[in-house]
Amino acid sequence: MKSKSVRWALYAGLIAVYLLHNDTWLRGDSTLVLGLPVSLLYHVVYCLVVAALMAMLVRFAWPFSDRSEP
Repeated sequence: MKSKSVRWALYAGLIAVYLLHNDTWLRGDSTLVLGLPVSLLYHVVYCLVVAALMAMLVRFAWPFSDRSEP
């Protein structure tokens, strides 16, 4: 059985990445970090975080029913 607290933490993470999707605070910033514009680097890191979160959601919070497996 998967822990409900882990599920709720992952759901909270899902809401957090949804809210952080648009980086309005970096708009117009032309600073280069590692040779990339800072807003592009933000989205690269964002995509990696979302991919890891989705992998954890599949591992720990799916399927959504609480039925025990046969």
